[in-house]
Amino acid sequence: MLDINVPGREKLEIIHLVCDINGTIAKDGILMDGIGGKFNDLRNQLEIHLLTADTHGKQKEIDKILNLQSVIISTGNEAFQKGEFVRTLGAENVVAIGQGANDAEMLRAASLGICVISPEGTAMETLLAADLVVPDIYAGLKLLEKPLLVVADLRK
Repeated sequence: MLDINVPGREKLEIIHLVCDINGTIAKDGILMDGIGGKFNDLRNQLEIHLLTADTHGKQKEIDKILNLQSVIISTGNEAFQKGEFVRTLGAENVVAIGQGANDAEMLRAASLGICVISPEGTAMETLLAADLVVPDIYAGLKLLEKPLLVVADLRK
């Protein structure tokens, strides 16, 4: 668990990381370099959940590399499905990371929503739903490795 005390906000008690795949940690269905190591470093503190529509049909390969079982969401009303997943976990204990339009609701629902600026594009509604915006997934994961960065960014 990550405890993050941000002045001017309620204390964040993060148990779950919910992460989109394509455009966030994978490009064209291929896992970005170094993500497996970053996730391994975070496993001691957070339960990692992957949500995807499996646009490129390569999720089984990514799951094998990461030693995780992703949740494949069905086509249609994807944003709602992702938001519901976060709420089912207990949104107050979730950090969510994404960049696509179907990620906006999960970022909005989570106690901490992080939007990634992706080379594949970033949806404006997701950008506006986020608590924080980062240039890439590596910067997003660094916020979880060094929670004082979150404090510095969000303090009021």
